[in-house]
Amino acid sequence: MWDLFCPERWFAKTDPLLQTNRDSFVGFDQTRPLTEYTFVVCDTELTGLNKKKDELISIGAVIIRDLQIDLSSIFHRFVRPQNMDPTRATLVHRITPKQLASAEPIESVLPEFVEYISGSLLVGHHLPLDMYFLNKAARQVMNGTLSNPGVDTMRMAQGYKRVQLGYYHEHNPRQISYSLEDLAREYSLPGFKSHDAMEDALQTAYLFLFLIKKFRKGGLVTLKDIFQAGRVGSFRYR
Repeated sequence: MWDLFCPERWFAKTDPLLQTNRDSFVGFDQTRPLTEYTFVVCDTELTGLNKKKDELISIGAVIIRDLQIDLSSIFHRFVRPQNMDPTRATLVHRITPKQLASAEPIESVLPEFVEYISGSLLVGHHLPLDMYFLNKAARQVMNGTLSNPGVDTMRMAQGYKRVQLGYYHEHNPRQISYSLEDLAREYSLPGFKSHDAMEDALQTAYLFLFLIKKFRKGGLVTLKDIFQAGRVGSFRYR
């Protein structure tokens, strides 16, 4: 993997896949109906949460078209990290050293993922964390970052809860869990295995569609409506 401070990297061109993805969002329009957008719901598993030394070990994603999950087109890859304690990964993610030893490196997996998400909006639960590590890898491998706008279902859930409880303009003081597992249980959504990138992506997809349905019943029918009402924000992570 390229060193971020490698002098040769300063003059390298951004990978064409990243450039094509970036071009697809030139003049991006947030005012169209939600049914007209393609969303990719993604999740990652990591060797740990240290942003300096930890790495991706799994990426899972599923496409939503016309506000329906397309199970015929999923993305799930294990990633062989350069440095990791295999015991930690096995205990937290139930990913075995054998699975990682036979996995492809990030240099092979990430370009496939960029092709998969090209032109789509990204959705994730606590999405900034996933995007940090994806963009860290993108800088190292492809000399650029992802341009996809993103929606964080945790922030959507917080916005929905504020409306439910009447806290329109204040921080909600009640002790509420916004973990993916607890929200799925609270809203009686199908349950999936936690700490698995593919299963967490599916769990997030069901949560996203549940929240979108609730927002649409309130008259919020465009992407801009969702961004504003849920205080979600349209992000372009760097």
